[in-house]
Amino acid sequence: MRSVLKTDQSLIRACRRGEVGAWRHLLERYERLVFSVPRRYGLSSEDAADITQLTFTILIQNMDTLSEDSNLGAWLVTVARRHTWRLLDRNRRKATSERAGWGEDITLLASEDNEGVESWELSEWLNHGLSLISKDCRELLSALYLKPEQPSYADVASRLSMAVGSVGPTRIRCLKRLRQVLGE
Repeated sequence: MRSVLKTDQSLIRACRRGEVGAWRHLLERYERLVFSVPRRYGLSSEDAADITQLTFTILIQNMDTLSEDSNLGAWLVTVARRHTWRLLDRNRRKATSERAGWGEDITLLASEDNEGVESWELSEWLNHGLSLISKDCRELLSALYLKPEQPSYADVASRLSMAVGSVGPTRIRCLKRLRQVLGE
């Protein structure tokens, strides 16, 4: 079987037919390559193993739509690299929020549901602006706009030890300050 499965195209066809030996051969050929991608970015062996598993799971899910003339190695490296970047970004955001004392990660705009360069750029821009304003404003804007629930002013006031009547005017001042630091 090994002589028949020399090309990526023959491997893809054999895997589509459900040949167990072909899948085993594909894993032997590409597992170390995929594992090396997150390791080159400094991730732990455990994280690299998770990304490797995720990459091959995505391959299984896309096997029927994968073009036979695909460069399978490059495709797998691209998938592994993208998931490595996501994990690195998630780790960086978590470390940044912990260093800044925000408690919770306020970067909901860059969640898994909001993929893409534009969302990432918007999130980075917003997070940068939030890091430049006061802690009180950052907490208020985070509570009002960056939490999955939509709290009432009374809830926000209670949580932040503010008078309910001052939430609105403070929100306006904080948004104005955020706009200033973001250059709008």
